[in-house]
Amino acid sequence: MKINSIQIQNQQEITKAKNAALEVLIHNSHGPYQGLPRTAGWGYPEPYTRDLMFSILGIAVSGNQKLLETIRRVLETLAKNQTEHGHIPSLVHDKEDRGASDTTPLFLLGVGIFKKVSGELNFLDEAVEKALTWMEYQSPSDRYLVAQQPTSDWRDEQWVTGYGLFVNTLEYSYLRLLGKNERAVKVAAEMGRFTITGGTIHHHVHEGLVVKHKPYYAFWSYKIYSSERFDLLGNSLAILSGLASPTRADEMISWIEEECSVMRKRGELAVDLPPNFFPFIKPEDPDWLPRYDIYNKPGEYHNGGIWPFICGLYVAALVAAKRYALAEEKLLALTHAVKISVTANLDFGFNEWIKAQDGKPMGQDWQTWSAALYLYAVKCVEDKKTPFFDEIRSFPTE
Repeated sequence: MKINSIQIQNQQEITKAKNAALEVLIHNSHGPYQGLPRTAGWGYPEPYTRDLMFSILGIAVSGNQKLLETIRRVLETLAKNQTEHGHIPSLVHDKEDRGASDTTPLFLLGVGIFKKVSGELNFLDEAVEKALTWMEYQSPSDRYLVAQQPTSDWRDEQWVTGYGLFVNTLEYSYLRLLGKNERAVKVAAEMGRFTITGGTIHHHVHEGLVVKHKPYYAFWSYKIYSSERFDLLGNSLAILSGLASPTRADEMISWIEEECSVMRKRGELAVDLPPNFFPFIKPEDPDWLPRYDIYNKPGEYHNGGIWPFICGLYVAALVAAKRYALAEEKLLALTHAVKISVTANLDFGFNEWIKAQDGKPMGQDWQTWSAALYLYAVKCVEDKKTPFFDEIRSFPTE
């Protein structure tokens, strides 16, 4: 009876959080910029492209038709503001706000998901073709992995140089959703190469994102340089998309949980959720930058903060790897995390990010992608499926 009562209480908490997440999304669905959705309830009134593209996952499984129509309008506005060469702006309404490496692949992923939900198979086909062409030109080697400039993806305070894991997992995923399977296989093959660690590139040897003797993928790699720090977002997408084999996915999850246990013992982690990035970059490390001391301290923001939207994708990755008990455990931890807030008198904060060392919310409350990815995580755990990514994983990577 004790176990049953705990399970009932946990389910009640999850149901409350689901209802609250939907309330956040409805509240944020109309903002001051052309009536487009806002990124957070109060702090970010602007419609940021990457946040809203990620939110499609939660909105698509919510069954809320008004929110789906809002997303339609976002995608159509992005297509209207697409550049001549196919690039998607960082702000939905502002065609001059350019330069992000992840907005175009996220747009392609978002359109792919919307096509599946709406059944409109020709939705924004012209914009999709232009965006696909743009992405092909983002490969410096004129092959298949795409590269980026530092601070150009969602990590606007952290350097990712060259072939970043996150953006390339997005590329593989949208190629599969849009039926571009031949190119997807070639992306997977390039990602499956090892990073170069010897300091010398031999003729016809090309870098990849596999790390020797470790189960996860490198944070980024370019020529003789790479970072082998762990990126939770990129690796969760690698599991969800099937880029990581079932064996690698299982080993990676065990490694993540073991590392988090060690961090908790060291006082570096106060909650039962993984940081977005670890080990943290510290002032004595060669990849430390002076600006990090103000904006990106160890255990904070992009340098190891806990981001609910990424934890939602990690829960989904656990389901993809059939680690169902662990997925339930982490969903409950995420349910507790989305309750805390900076603003007083909120039952659920759905805060932007949480400091790793003490579990305190540090970002904006009622963050759109925090609420949306919570809904997606709950759906994955309830159904033991990962909507849209199940289809992507059904393809062989070779």
